[in-house]
Amino acid sequence: GLVLRRTTFGEHVYAVGSNAKAARLSGLPVQRITTAAYVICGGLAALTGVLLTARLTIGQPTAHTGLELDAIAAVVLGGTSLFGGKGGVMGTFIAVLLLSVLRNLFNLMGLSSFFQMLVTGLILIAALIMNYVLDRQPKTA
Repeated sequence: GLVLRRTTFGEHVYAVGSNAKAARLSGLPVQRITTAAYVICGGLAALTGVLLTARLTIGQPTAHTGLELDAIAAVVLGGTSLFGGKGGVMGTFIAVLLLSVLRNLFNLMGLSSFFQMLVTGLILIAALIMNYVLDRQPKTA
């Protein structure tokens, strides 16, 4: 969050994510910024894999299958626009906490994982619809 909000690189990432063509026309090295973002993302994914292996004490390729839906739901619930240019780490962090509490509540209630994924999907669809509606509203100055 600090890198995205307080550094030039973070501003460039937001600019490229919002409108790559406008960023390129503004003189930003769009290809280099995009590559750097993917490299950082890949490095963090590798670190996550190492931490998961350390936690499970075994390399399990199917561990935590299905968490992709939770990740996307947390990002969208956190206020990040799938259409680009908006978002932040703090909102995503709060959404992760909310989804974790919800998942724990479902486990305590004894709901099956199918219904847990169903509710997560419904929350994701509702967040996407809200995101779309809010993006379509005219901006007031």
